[in-house]
Amino acid sequence: MPKKLVIKVTAGADSPERCSQAFTVAAVAVASGVEVSLWLTGESAWFALPGRAAEFELPHAAPLPDLIDSILAGGGITLCTQCAARRDITEKDVLEGVRIAGAQVFVQEAVADGTQALVY
Repeated sequence: MPKKLVIKVTAGADSPERCSQAFTVAAVAVASGVEVSLWLTGESAWFALPGRAAEFELPHAAPLPDLIDSILAGGGITLCTQCAARRDITEKDVLEGVRIAGAQVFVQEAVADGTQALVY
């Protein structure tokens, strides 16, 4: 099993099953003791904002706010710099514990030894 899992989620409410899968895998990995770095890009960027995850609904899926809380409790969530800028989201706007970083940081994390990267 990899020591670290980097997950990039590109989907939001526009593709709810793909979005939910990414958050679910990240939360399960954290619960399994894997170090997790979840990256919010594209439409998933909105979930970095307070209250936005509560608006997400998908039958038979774990509530997105609960998954986010689990991921933040044992892993990290990063909002893509460009995705944030395109949506006028700043560091003062995001949930506590969410950082904003760019492609260079993503690449550094994704290619590190012992790391598995997934994209949803």
